[in-house]
Amino acid sequence: MSWQPHITVATVVEDNGRFLLVEEHAEGRQVFNQPAGHLEANETIGQAALRETLEETGWEVELTAVTGIYLYTAPSNGVTYQRVCFAAKPIAHHTELALDDGIIGPQWLTRDELAAQPERWRSELVLRCIDDYIAGERFSLSLLRD
Repeated sequence: MSWQPHITVATVVEDNGRFLLVEEHAEGRQVFNQPAGHLEANETIGQAALRETLEETGWEVELTAVTGIYLYTAPSNGVTYQRVCFAAKPIAHHTELALDDGIIGPQWLTRDELAAQPERWRSELVLRCIDDYIAGERFSLSLLRD
């Protein structure tokens, strides 16, 4: 049997102490996640993060740094994900865009509002990425080579 991690991207978008989250349906429940998704063929990791953020929230963002690279095995299905998480700043909200299937909509929450609802996290990475961002974890985008 071959083991292959799934490469994913996520963005931590902060505006005045609030973080852009995606409220979505996953595994039969409503959960919060960063704008996140899988790397697709013929795109860079940065392009994937920009695309996923726009498709899931309608927000155009500018990537400013890498917050961290995480390895996570989901207890629900045993799949291992490698997540490259970016810090980003909001540029424009395109309310006319249709969001991806399963997305309820974007939500702006404080860290404390999110922390008070652990049962609604898509995974433990949701709060961890925000905590790393708050702690000042920022690595140059030049860390990534396309």
